[in-house]
Amino acid sequence: AKNDAHAVFMLGDMFDFWFTYRYVVPRGHIRLLGKMAELSDAGIELHFFAGNHDMWLFDYLPSEMNCKMYDDTAVFEYDGKVFYMGHGDGLGHTDRHYDRLRRVFRSRTNQRLFSLLPQWVTFGIAHGWSHKSRQSHVKNLNHYLGDEREGIVIHCKEVLQERQIDYCIFGHRHTPLLREIETSSGNKSLYLNTGDFLHHRSYGVYSPEVGLQLKEYAE
Repeated sequence: AKNDAHAVFMLGDMFDFWFTYRYVVPRGHIRLLGKMAELSDAGIELHFFAGNHDMWLFDYLPSEMNCKMYDDTAVFEYDGKVFYMGHGDGLGHTDRHYDRLRRVFRSRTNQRLFSLLPQWVTFGIAHGWSHKSRQSHVKNLNHYLGDEREGIVIHCKEVLQERQIDYCIFGHRHTPLLREIETSSGNKSLYLNTGDFLHHRSYGVYSPEVGLQLKEYAE
């Protein structure tokens, strides 16, 4: 990407768990962080959407490498095209239990209380929770549930009713997918889910010459 990218968008869950402490940086991820710093130093825009696994990054990436952080969806315009982007967790409100849990995790009071615990306790809790979450949702990962059950698609169609969007781009679902979606009023958009890099090694690329593509990385 450093050879020709104007901007790089990371759609969350780049880290299995991250909590930004004042003086302590979590072990690992040094190659990823180093590459992000290299891209930033080369003048490439970096954008990071907090995922459900790394929503507690706070100001670390902005202060260290001028990376722009987003806690919610955002709209961008390039080459006269409108891009609607985000991580994707909680959209469509298909899981009311998770909606409540998400509010707990994003509470500033709860975050301050969590930061008072020793690091070995917080990381133990987080990694245990993450493993349990993956096991409970594994049946819904890696396959498309259909337009009426995919929360992100439901949400995108609701937004499309209000405005025209050329591309809806999200992560979270671990399911690589590029397809057209359409509302009942006839508004259309191209929907991309970038999948994941653990199993599919998939990602999206936009260029004005070709448009939006779903790709798979191969060494």
